[in-house]
Amino acid sequence: MTTDSGTPPTGPKASLALIDDVLALPFPAGEESEDSGVRSSGPGHHLLILRAGQDFWDDASTETVEASEDEIEAEFSVVATALAERWGEPETVDLWPYLAEDASPVPEPLGQLSNLAGSMQLWRPPADAPGAGGRWLGLTVGQADPEFPIWLLAAVGDASTLPV
Repeated sequence: MTTDSGTPPTGPKASLALIDDVLALPFPAGEESEDSGVRSSGPGHHLLILRAGQDFWDDASTETVEASEDEIEAEFSVVATALAERWGEPETVDLWPYLAEDASPVPEPLGQLSNLAGSMQLWRPPADAPGAGGRWLGLTVGQADPEFPIWLLAAVGDASTLPV
């Protein structure tokens, strides 16, 4: 999906369309990543960058960072509200404990998310939602490093990857 200028559309409607698309995608047998870096997938998961703010290599001023945070948080709020209207209020999942897991590997996408964000909003779409049976959907805002963009992220995982 691209605009007439060849760039992917942005905004809450585009984010919701991407979420619907990724919910319906089968999970691959092995790790995969789109060339654009917008989506990574693997057994039992998909991780999607819905929107990226600017990077902060050249300008990490408080004003620039706050403007980017505000932009991403605003879209997060609109998308989260739309998802809550579809499937009810989300659960909040604390991602920090997954950083400390050293006894066994952390299931994906929780391992990746825990390196980018402290918590996520989680929905368990009903079985009759298109493509969503047995899956969960997480929405969060994260950042890999202070110089990197702030991302609006959506994650889809197999229900078995979440603790009860």
